Amino acid sequence: LAAVAKTETTAPSMQETGKTAAEVKDNVRATVRIDACGLSCPGPIMKLKQTVETISEGERIQIEATDPGFARDARAWCESTGNLFVSHESSRGVSTIVVEKGRKDLAQPVQQGKGKSFILFSDDLDKALATFVLANGAAATGEKVTIFFTFWGLNAIKKEQPPKTRKDIFGKMFGMMLPSGTRKLKLSKMNMAGAGSKMMRYVMKRKNIDSLETLRDMAVANGVEFIACQMSMDVMGITKEELLDNVTIGGVATYMNRAENANVNLFI
Repeated sequence: LAAVAKTETTAPSMQETGKTAAEVKDNVRATVRIDACGLSCPGPIMKLKQTVETISEGERIQIEATDPGFARDARAWCESTGNLFVSHESSRGVSTIVVEKGRKDLAQPVQQGKGKSFILFSDDLDKALATFVLANGAAATGEKVTIFFTFWGLNAIKKEQPPKTRKDIFGKMFGMMLPSGTRKLKLSKMNMAGAGSKMMRYVMKRKNIDSLETLRDMAVANGVEFIACQMSMDVMGITKEELLDNVTIGGVATYMNRAENANVNLFI
């Protein structure tokens, strides 16, 4: 479901500002209204981030969402980014959140992290999903995010229709044994010869949860850095041409550089 944006002007209450009615009337705020109902995490937060980037300091966003965890996520996001969590109301399963874009002249300094890095070692569908959800959530705070894909994790960044490449016998053997792309990834548990993965994707679609491929595209759009492990590629016979175009190639020193400049490093 696409979020709908609508701009209105609203005035803060006298209790909120401590000002007289006349002063409140003069201090009219522009409010952008977003309908994020039906979107699951991290969709509402990404909509909030994207909209905040388009408005001026002191302006507000009123966003409605049906994701049960969104209110808590929105409050945490505001604390991380220096924006103001104004209010939260809930009715009939819909949370209405009002956020005000932080003003540099009034905002308290926010202790920013140094970035986030993830190592995706697994090609289990559920673990890959978790990686991209976390990466998108981290990117929503405006911090530098890197995912380092190694060994089986390389299967999460393969092209849907890779070009044919020349491979030695070992590369051909790995090619026959490995998933051809993300749509062939299996669940870590209850895969049931592939039925579990199909059921997982079906349930996600019914509940309007973004697919792995959509989450991956979202990460690219949000500037998440994808690094493929050169050594793993060499061992498994995977060529650069088989990987997504935005993927860069690196080794252990490249990852350690990103890890040293991050305050969270997760191995999945």
